[in-house]
Amino acid sequence: MYYNLSMSRKLKNILITGGAGFIGSNFIHYLFNMSSSKENLFNDAGFDGKVINVDSLTYAGNLENLVDIENKWGGNRYFFEKADICDRKEIERIFKQYDIDTVIHFAAESHVDRSILGPETFIRTNVLGTFTMLDVAKNYWTKSDGSIRDDVLFHHISTDEVYGSLGDEGYFTETTIYDPRSPYSSSKASSDHIVMAYFHTYGLPITLSNCTNNYGPYQFPEKLLPLMISNIKSGKNLPVYGKGDNIRDWIYVEDHNRAVWLVVKNGRTGEKYNIGGENEWQNIKLLEKVIELTCKETGKKVEDVEKTIVHVKDRLGHDKRYAIDCSKIKKELGWTRKMTFEEGLSETVNWNLSNSEWIDHILSGEYVNWVEKNYTKR
Repeated sequence: MYYNLSMSRKLKNILITGGAGFIGSNFIHYLFNMSSSKENLFNDAGFDGKVINVDSLTYAGNLENLVDIENKWGGNRYFFEKADICDRKEIERIFKQYDIDTVIHFAAESHVDRSILGPETFIRTNVLGTFTMLDVAKNYWTKSDGSIRDDVLFHHISTDEVYGSLGDEGYFTETTIYDPRSPYSSSKASSDHIVMAYFHTYGLPITLSNCTNNYGPYQFPEKLLPLMISNIKSGKNLPVYGKGDNIRDWIYVEDHNRAVWLVVKNGRTGEKYNIGGENEWQNIKLLEKVIELTCKETGKKVEDVEKTIVHVKDRLGHDKRYAIDCSKIKKELGWTRKMTFEEGLSETVNWNLSNSEWIDHILSGEYVNWVEKNYTKR
């Protein structure tokens, strides 16, 4: 077992790309929650530096996700920089200004349907953006003798979709051959390969993680769970691709972020780690569970809501099944999933129902203007 806090990395200034998005903003919450926790893995593991959130605030970036962090830590331990990860000069400035020693790269275009309709944006952000971040990091971390510092790390967040589609049996492992099927997964597969190339070619210290479907608070309403919860609440139809028999593995976002932090602190340089929920659901069965929980909270009748399920034409290239074997991260880093699916799904339903103003701002587009109205850069 490689899990050894005494040998963990010492981090000072963490650059988090895509920190205003769903998983990235939850990760920032996780870090600062640990900072105040009795568990205190954050401080006891040696981190007393800064978090620099770099986000270009595309449609899925929302600084309302981080109001409490900004109010408590802004200008002291937390800094926001509105920047495009493809903009080399801006990324170079940020590295120098904050003396970045760690990158946790969440930023990505991530919606499969959008990638089918407009793949160019996905190639630009996910491939060129990742290359730019890697190249700037390599140049900034290169010492005068041409070698790269060994006290730095570039961690890349990726997806299980790079592996393609499974049949009724089997699981994706870290050695599964890549077989992406959509423009989104192809762009992420490309970025994974570039990250590994920078390790093997230049010796850039990297780690990489491939995760299954995340769910939890602050998820953009176009995604499956928040979309269905919102539609149930408002009495709209519930669209289901094909027969609804496609299978996905689901993990609560904090369990994912806890795994990412363990990889960043203790993962072996040059290695990749699969992160999964070991929690497979057919889409239609998952929807039935969401209906049950949402009706329980709203007082609606399950049988009435089930009548609003509408089966629509299947997605192009729709992968049949994803399932992760996460035994490596369990064995090496001591990670286990803490949130049961019943608890996590219940919390997700309650969060979406209790944060109608946040959702309304997104649906109306008001969140786009929120920065100009409420955020003062410090």
